[in-house]
Amino acid sequence: MKDTRNRFRGCLLGGAVGDALGAPVEFMRRREIEAHYGPGGVKRFLPAYGGLGTVTDDTQMTLFTAEGLLLGWADGCEQGSACLVASTRAAYLRWLHTQEEHDAPLDGVPVDGWLLHHPDLHARRGPGTTCLGVLRAVRDGTQEAPADNDRKGCGGLMRVAPAGLFFWRPEGAFSIRPAFLLARDLAAITHGHPTGQLSAGTFAAMVAALADGMSLQGALAVARHLLAQHEGHEETLLAIHRAESFARAGVGPEQAIPDLGEGWLADEALAIALYCALTAESFEAGVAMAVHHDGDSDSTGAVTGHLLGAALGVDAIPGEWLESLELREVITDMADRLATYWQAG
Repeated sequence: MKDTRNRFRGCLLGGAVGDALGAPVEFMRRREIEAHYGPGGVKRFLPAYGGLGTVTDDTQMTLFTAEGLLLGWADGCEQGSACLVASTRAAYLRWLHTQEEHDAPLDGVPVDGWLLHHPDLHARRGPGTTCLGVLRAVRDGTQEAPADNDRKGCGGLMRVAPAGLFFWRPEGAFSIRPAFLLARDLAAITHGHPTGQLSAGTFAAMVAALADGMSLQGALAVARHLLAQHEGHEETLLAIHRAESFARAGVGPEQAIPDLGEGWLADEALAIALYCALTAESFEAGVAMAVHHDGDSDSTGAVTGHLLGAALGVDAIPGEWLESLELREVITDMADRLATYWQAG
């Protein structure tokens, strides 16, 4: 159990560290990053949103995903049920309130979660327009979830690591497939394109396998097999194959990452994270690589951090990063809840 807790903490804290590392350079080009911080890019937390180690909407929504799943289980939701999706959708509406503060009424928004009352989460940190728009429509009753759009941005992917952790049980008493399906359905709340949904499912399936001690290569093989069973998987599968090919061939990040994309789309963010995780010599090197490019640096940093954190454990994360990480205690508490909640049943 100690090793499990280490992996769960590593996953959620690692994602937050990657998020915070990438936040200050999210909209910078690679050449701008190097001009400001040297050819190695960002290697330490830089000022963003008024502090050091501050996280973005990626980590905020990840926490609310975890809260929604835990509250769903407490309410009697069964594994793989629509009830879990509904409970998490309610958590996302609470997150929406933290982004809009007093301009958004709480009428009709379930308030049974504990994160809503955490003052540090009431901070607007670059939320995605798709997530905001869809959730506002759901709150106002003008749209139902799943989303009826063609969006495939990474906003559905970057928040679903808890879906992979949620289904873990000891001694092989769990299946990775439910994690894939749940993450797919959680992404579908806001993102209607199969690529946005299936990339999220693939990512969560990898997190589930890594939490059980599988290698990165083994976790990817299992997740890839699940992905190929779903209609509309081709775009995501192609992105994965390209990331693997670059990693196997030893292609450097300065060439590989631009070819994989900028990370704004779900398949691009997943591919960049996979390439960085597969080629990194350490957690620190992996997330630094993942934020050093043109594009969505905080999301690619977060997804890479989730994967490497789950694979290597929290002890692999540099202590100086953890010490100054915003919401560290909240994130650690959430990881511990996910690791143990089922024991109370």
